[in-house]
Amino acid sequence: MLQLTCLEICAGAGGQSLGLEQAGFAHAAAVEIDPDACTTLRLNRPGWKIVEQDVHHFDGAAYQGVDLLAGGVPCPPFSIAGKQLGADDERDLFPQALRLVAECQPAAVMLENVRGLSTAPFAGYRDQVLGRLHELGYQADWQVLNASEFGVPQLRPRFILVAMQPAVYEHFEWPRAIKTPPTVGETLRELMAAAGWPGADSWAAQANGIGPTLVGGSRKHGGPDLGPTRAREAWLKLHVDGRGLADAPPRPADPVGHLPRLTLPMAAAVQGFPPAWRFSGRKTAAYRQIGNAFPPPVARAVGDSIRSAIETARAAPVPVPGRLLRAV
Repeated sequence: MLQLTCLEICAGAGGQSLGLEQAGFAHAAAVEIDPDACTTLRLNRPGWKIVEQDVHHFDGAAYQGVDLLAGGVPCPPFSIAGKQLGADDERDLFPQALRLVAECQPAAVMLENVRGLSTAPFAGYRDQVLGRLHELGYQADWQVLNASEFGVPQLRPRFILVAMQPAVYEHFEWPRAIKTPPTVGETLRELMAAAGWPGADSWAAQANGIGPTLVGGSRKHGGPDLGPTRAREAWLKLHVDGRGLADAPPRPADPVGHLPRLTLPMAAAVQGFPPAWRFSGRKTAAYRQIGNAFPPPVARAVGDSIRSAIETARAAPVPVPGRLLRAV
């Protein structure tokens, strides 16, 4: 099996990082500006090169020829919950991602964002991104994928861009739905019962659906709760108090009908993180990392499809070189 490499920007707490690692990509570096998220990455992957830096100042020339450039560029410019300023928002990092594509000349690109970017107001913006990628020698496409289609117990639609050199792109297929997701109750029953709460089984039977999209917020907005009013109402239907996060699971003395709040490990499980993944920082900082993460199972599914396309192209009678021709 080929050893493929990945340069990841806006890596956050490592949801995309973990999924791409599971898909067989070795990280040449992971770039992230948030100190708590960088500490989280170092806690879980001490051998990785973690670059704590603003992407605006990151030079991609040293990573020329990396197999995959990936990243979860910030979503506020396109979020339905925000002002939807798009290219006019200072947090829009698509221009920086495109700059790095030109500098790194990767075989493939994967960038994920919120579903809001797929809506009509941003059609012109999407065309600009695709046009620039075409100038750089790539074929590209966008697709909305729901995390629930890949075994994650929440809907969490993400708008994903995949771009590849033409000889690779002709072998690419978007991943198909893998399996029906477990319910929130099935996912969290053991964590709810961890301290001996006698109501865990009854609660799990009532929490018999998938959750709404977790909302982590930003440094300026949001806190340790499960999102705006509509999201909290949806969590209440699953018998979860979404007004805040608990420091510990329900206690043995809590009644069977107790309305629990999620703990950080529970929120992480709803995002598809494995139990061993640790998060740095105080409650609000840690939840921000969890709530803003790209679910690892979704990242793995897309990563598997990208890897398959690269391997198929390079196994062709006229192998595709490890790097692109010099970009425009």
